[in-house]
Amino acid sequence: MTAITTTGMTERTATRLVFALGGMVLGAWAPLVPFAKQRLGIDEGMLGLLLLCMGLGSILAMPATAFLTSRLGCRQVITGSAAGLCLIFPVLSLAPSTWLMALSLVAFGMAMGCTSVAMNLQAVLVEKMEGRTLMSGFHAMFSLGGILGSGAMALLLALGFHAPLAALATSLTMAGLLLSARPGLLPFSDPGASRPPAFVIPQGVVLAIGCLSLLAMLAEGAVLDWGTLFIVEAQPADSALAGFGYTAFAITMTFGRLCGDRCRTAIGDLAMLITSALVATAGLAVSLCLPWTAAMLGGFLLVGAGVSNIAPILFTLAGRSRAMPPNLAVAAVLTVGYVGIIAGPAAIGFIAHATSLRTAFLLLCGAMALIALTSRPIYRRL
Repeated sequence: MTAITTTGMTERTATRLVFALGGMVLGAWAPLVPFAKQRLGIDEGMLGLLLLCMGLGSILAMPATAFLTSRLGCRQVITGSAAGLCLIFPVLSLAPSTWLMALSLVAFGMAMGCTSVAMNLQAVLVEKMEGRTLMSGFHAMFSLGGILGSGAMALLLALGFHAPLAALATSLTMAGLLLSARPGLLPFSDPGASRPPAFVIPQGVVLAIGCLSLLAMLAEGAVLDWGTLFIVEAQPADSALAGFGYTAFAITMTFGRLCGDRCRTAIGDLAMLITSALVATAGLAVSLCLPWTAAMLGGFLLVGAGVSNIAPILFTLAGRSRAMPPNLAVAAVLTVGYVGIIAGPAAIGFIAHATSLRTAFLLLCGAMALIALTSRPIYRRL
């Protein structure tokens, strides 16, 4: 197929809708977790194993998505995988047994992983064809979709809707977004590139970018899973007040992504990447050095602002790399980075158990500083 040389509002809008769809389904899943635990009659340990099934499915699907997009194009892959999300999501609210729930979560994770890689590849291609930075704005739509999905699902459940009915309503909404987006999805992935193998192994600078992505996504997962406990342990605070730590993080991360493209255009991707990492480092340092609830919440505001644009910039850089075709590079970076979200919080738990949660967050602060220190030499290798 021949590539289109120009793109317009249709393709940009389609990409934003798909990112919003991805955020919506993950956001809507969160309020259903307690209902799944109650329905299945399982404890927290078994629930944790079930949630790992979703991550396992994503990691299994992500490397193979480059293979699929090279043959079918972004449009077909996104349509198929996102349709899978719409079909599987209601099953998560109905699965009557632990084994069926595990299989459903693996399938859900595979559909989500495939959608994530394909939509980020679509974003890289649209950004290239536009000739301007757009990736941060696309990721902002993912964050907004998550807020909308979780809020709408929580509202429906609070109003007395049964979980399956609320899940079905969410799936129908996602299907509407997908149908609206489909005309603007690109029918190709990387025209002219050789067909890739079915499994992607990061090469050269792409591996380095993937490692930075892992550190950035580790920070996101750490604040989500451990942020509240970190605030409570550092300063005996009301747990409800400490819970605003992730809220502060999420607000500035979303706002940072909404403003990210303008900032990247103004100062360039390298300067933005280094600045973002330094802001995240400063935020964690404030939380570590000033053990007062207000100061720690302020630190989390800085962490959210800093982390917000690191992953979008890294996906853009992966798409520019000459070491691998864009479809391979994006799949590889997202796969490596996703390990940070899946395994990172568990690793922090092990470190906290062996030492302290403060030590774990100190290492996380060092990880953000490492991104700032290594960004320039990695950028030069593109």
